[in-house]
Amino acid sequence: MKSMHREKDRTSFYEEVIRRNSETVYRLAYALVRTRADADDIYQEVFLRYVRKTPAFDSAEHEKAWFMRVTINCCRNFWRSPWMQRRSALEGDALEREASGADMFYEAADEDRLLIETVKQLPEKYRVVIHLFYYEDLSVEEIGRITKSKASTVRTRLTRARRELKSLLQQEGGDFHVQGQI
Repeated sequence: MKSMHREKDRTSFYEEVIRRNSETVYRLAYALVRTRADADDIYQEVFLRYVRKTPAFDSAEHEKAWFMRVTINCCRNFWRSPWMQRRSALEGDALEREASGADMFYEAADEDRLLIETVKQLPEKYRVVIHLFYYEDLSVEEIGRITKSKASTVRTRLTRARRELKSLLQQEGGDFHVQGQI
């Protein structure tokens, strides 16, 4: 009877941690891999790693940073996988069409959807910092810790990402003003 209560407590503990970090992990995975199906796979992998390791966290910030770091690593592994190396250009077109569909975390007005789709065109190193800075509302220093980069590197990437984003949006005919304080 005692072990059943312990198992139930452990399950509800995992459920609570997953609930707290679910949206952050999915949004970051989706921003980096650009399709719902692949983001779902990354999402599952991140939480499987959590359940297998069950790391102890010093604070809520430490917990969030751990999940973001693991999500970024899983996305990098995904892009390097032999599966991704063999995907054909035709599959890429089909994936792009799927990625442009509605998503439970990225539902947005047409104007916002254009911005989101444009961000997804940026190179990974720019998508990561843009996502963490604007969507997760992290400071440059926090992003540096998560990405294992210097704060100056994060600032440079943000500046370059904004510049590239502005250029892409102007090409699309969007009337956006890309700005931000670092």
